[in-house]
Amino acid sequence: MSEKPAGADIPEETVGSQVSPVSQMSSMPGPASGSASASVPGSMLGAMSDVWQSSPPGSIYDYIRIASFSLGSDGRIAQWSERAAELLGLTAAQAVGKDPVDAFVPAELRETGRRKVADILDGREWTGLVPYRSPQAPGGVSIAEVYVMPSQDEDGERTALCIAVDVGALRGLETDLAASQAVFGQSPLGFFLFGTDLRMLRVNERFATVFGRPVEEYRGATAHDLLPRGEADRLAAALRQVLDSGSSLTDMPIMGPVPGSHDRRRWSVSLYRLHSGSGRPIGIAGLATDVTGRRRAEQEAAGVRRNLALLNEAGARIGTSLDLETTARELLDVAVPQFCDLASVDLYQGLLSGDETPPGLADGSAELRRVAFASAVSDGPVAFGDIYRTDDSGQGELPKPIDVGEVHRYPFHSLCAHALRTAQVRVVTGRDSGEGMELGAMLQSTLLVPMVARDTVVGLAQFSRTKGSEPFGERDRALAVELAARAAVSIDNARLYRREHERALILQRSLLPPGDPEAAGLDIACRYLPGNAATEVGGDWFDVIELPGHRTALVVGDVMGRGLRAAVAMGELRTAVRTLALLDLEPAEVLSALDEIARGLGAPGGSTAGRAAGRSADASSDLSEVYLATCVYAVYDPVTRRCTFANAGHLPPALVEPGEGALLMEVPPGMPLGVGGEPFEETEVELPDGALLALYTDGLVESRDHALDEGLQDLRTALSTDEGADRPDSSLEDICDHVLSSLDTHHGEDDIALLMARVQGLPSGSVGDWQLPSDPQSVGRARELAREQLESWGMEGLVDTTELLVSELVTNALRYGEGEIRLRLLLDRTLVCEVWDGNLVQPRRRRARDTDEGGRGLQLVGLLSAGWGSRRTPHGKTVWFELALPDGESSGPDSVEALLSLW
Repeated sequence: MSEKPAGADIPEETVGSQVSPVSQMSSMPGPASGSASASVPGSMLGAMSDVWQSSPPGSIYDYIRIASFSLGSDGRIAQWSERAAELLGLTAAQAVGKDPVDAFVPAELRETGRRKVADILDGREWTGLVPYRSPQAPGGVSIAEVYVMPSQDEDGERTALCIAVDVGALRGLETDLAASQAVFGQSPLGFFLFGTDLRMLRVNERFATVFGRPVEEYRGATAHDLLPRGEADRLAAALRQVLDSGSSLTDMPIMGPVPGSHDRRRWSVSLYRLHSGSGRPIGIAGLATDVTGRRRAEQEAAGVRRNLALLNEAGARIGTSLDLETTARELLDVAVPQFCDLASVDLYQGLLSGDETPPGLADGSAELRRVAFASAVSDGPVAFGDIYRTDDSGQGELPKPIDVGEVHRYPFHSLCAHALRTAQVRVVTGRDSGEGMELGAMLQSTLLVPMVARDTVVGLAQFSRTKGSEPFGERDRALAVELAARAAVSIDNARLYRREHERALILQRSLLPPGDPEAAGLDIACRYLPGNAATEVGGDWFDVIELPGHRTALVVGDVMGRGLRAAVAMGELRTAVRTLALLDLEPAEVLSALDEIARGLGAPGGSTAGRAAGRSADASSDLSEVYLATCVYAVYDPVTRRCTFANAGHLPPALVEPGEGALLMEVPPGMPLGVGGEPFEETEVELPDGALLALYTDGLVESRDHALDEGLQDLRTALSTDEGADRPDSSLEDICDHVLSSLDTHHGEDDIALLMARVQGLPSGSVGDWQLPSDPQSVGRARELAREQLESWGMEGLVDTTELLVSELVTNALRYGEGEIRLRLLLDRTLVCEVWDGNLVQPRRRRARDTDEGGRGLQLVGLLSAGWGSRRTPHGKTVWFELALPDGESSGPDSVEALLSLW
C-alpha cells in the first residue's frame, strides 16, 4: 500500500466536476497500447464518467449512519474516521491506540467482545450486532451492525478493517421506505414523481388508472406525452416554477382526453418540490385527482342556483303591471339573455279582444298576436321556420318574420299548433326539420311552451338558443314551463282586469251627465278624465240637476276606493242624490240622507240597523266593506242669485268673482258620507253675475309628487291668470282646458272630475212676482196678472193654459192653505209658475169619481203641464208647474180636450 491510487491527490469536491476519473485513467500507464482509451470502448466513457463521479450531498449515505475504523495487529485501534467519531461519540485522540472493547463496549459485555476480537485477528470475517455506549440513546446503549474484514499490514501482520452501521438508523430507514411504499402504492390518490429534468420517474397504480395507461409507460414520459399541447405547456410551466421556486401549487385544473375514449376529463393537480436530507432539490412530487364528476356536480349545482336566481328575479319583475303587453315584455326581459338568446310571446287575439271562446282555441289554429319579442343576437324579428302564415289566397306558407303587433295563425299540423292544442311543451332541434320544423341556420334548439292559466291556454312562448350555446335540457324545460306559467297567470289577471276595467268605465260613464248639461242662469262646462289604463277605475262623479223654480243643484263626489265596487257605489249614491234632489230637500238634508244610504250599502241586506248590529257583534269588522264618500252639494237660485252649499268631507269649492282673484270658499267640511253621527251645516253665498264657481275632485290637485296645499294653490293660480276665469270673455271650455293643462294632471294616478259654472242669473224682466191676499177675488186677479205678463213676454200661445192652471193652484191655496198667497212666473228655457202659501201640508193628487163635483184640479195640472210638484219652504209650501215654450210649429195641450178627458 505504498503507492497512492490514481487521483488520490485531487480534492474530493473537484473529482466529479473539474477533473474526470476517466481522464486520469487515460494518463496512467497501461498495456502496450499506452492508453486506456485504446482498450475501453468509447460508448462506455460517458457511463464511466457518471460512475466515477463522487456522490454529491444528499445521497443515501446522508440517511444511513456508516462509520469505518481499522484494528492493528495488536488488536488496538489503528485508524479512526470522522464518521466513527460522529457515530460512536469518541474523537480520534480518544480512540486511536485504545482497545476497541474498552473504548466503546459496555463493561458487562467486554469479555465477550475480547473473544470476538481475537477471532477476528485469527483471520476470520465476522458480521454481527455490537452494543456500544451512546449518550443520545435511551439507557445510554445503542446497537451497531459491524462488518469486520481481515487484512494485512505492510509487514504481513494480521489487521482488520471494520465498518459499523447504526442499527437504529437502518430500522428507521426501513420503516420510512415501507411507509412510503404503502402510501405510494395503496393511496386512492394518483401519485407521481418528476425528476429535475421534468421527466417522470415513477407513478402509482391509481395515477395510471386516472390517466388511463399502464404504469410502465410513464417512466421517462414528459407532460407533452400525456396531455394536449396547450394543457401540456401549462403543466410543464407549473413543474418548472415549482422546481425553481420551491413554492407549492394546489388544485391546478387540467383537462384532457383519456386513451380509448372521446370524453374529456378534468383533473385537479397539486405539485410540491422534493428535497434530500441536506435540502438539495431532487424532483417534483404531485397528486392528481379526477374531478370530472365533481365538476359536473358543481355545474349542476350552479345551474340549480342560476335557475333559482332566475325564478326569484321572475317573481320580482313579472306581473308588476296589469297590462298584457308590459307583462309579456317583462317575461322576455327575464329570459333574454340569462336563459336563452331570443324569445317571443304570442297571445290569442280573441282573448285580447274580450272574446272568451274564440274559434279555433281548442285546436290551436285560432289567430294569435305577437305581443313581445326580444333577442340578444339580432336587432329585429328572426324568420323562425316554425312560424307559418297563410297568404291572402289561403295557399302556401310564408316563413316571414313576425313583427310585434302582427296577427298570424299556426297551421293545424304544425308543432306550434300541437303544443297549443295539447298544452304540452315541445323541444325542437335541428333533427326535427323532417316534421316541418326548419330552424334557421343560427338556431340550435327551441322550446315551444304553451302559456296556461287556470286550465286555459292563453298563448305560446318560444325560447331559442343559437349555435354554440348549450342545448336545452330537462332542467331548462322545467324552468321554461315555470316562467311561462307565471307570466300566463299575470297576463290572465291583466286580461280579467282589463275586462273589469272596461266594464267599470262603461258603468261609470253611463252614470255621468251628458257632455253639455244646461241650467237656468248658469253656463256649465265639465271635464272627466279617468286614470290611465294601469290604474283601476275610481268612484268620482259629478252631476247637474234641474230643480223646480229654475234652480239648479251642482254635485261633485268621490267614493273612496277603486275598481268596479267603487263604480257601483258611485252609481248608487248618484241615483240617491237625484232622487233626494227631486224631493226638493235642503242641501244639508240631502247629505244627511246620503249618509244613511252610504252606511247601509255595506251592511247585510243594505240596512243601517243590520250594519249597526254587525259592528256591535264584531268591533274588528272588515273596514273594506265600509262605503265612504265625499261630496259637495250646492243649490243655485237664479232669481235671488244665492247659492247654498253643504259639504261632506270634500275639498272646498273655488270661487272667482269679477275683478278678483280665485279663493277657496269657507264651507264647513263635515264628515265623509258613511261615517254617520254628525250633522251637516249649510253656507249661503250671494254670487254676482259673471262669478265663476269650480267644483272638483282630489285627482285634480292631489299627487304623490307634491302636497295637497301646493295643488290647491296651483288651482287658484290657474283660475286667476289671464287665460283663467278672471277674463269675462273667456269661454268656460277654454278655462277648463287651461286649468287641466296648468296643473300636474298628466300622472294619471286618479280620476279627475271638474265642474265649472258661470253665474248669469235671470234678468228682472224674466220674473213676475206678486203678493195676493187670502181672498176669493185673488183667483181672478191671479189670472189677469198671468195674462198680462205672458202678453208682455210675447207668449200669447200659453195664456189660456196658464190662466186655467193658475186659477186651479190659487183656488187650492185659498181652500187648503193659510196666510197670503204669492204668485211667481219665471221665464227661461221653460215657463215656470209657482204659488206659495203658509200651510206645510203637501197637496195629494187623487182620482175623482164620476159623481164628484171637485177633486180634479191636480189631475188637470198634470195633464196640461210638462211637470208639476210641490216643496216645503221655511214658512209653508210651494206648488208649481212647468210649461214648454211654443216653438212655432206645435202648440201646447188642448185645454178643452184635457177637461173632457177627466170624464
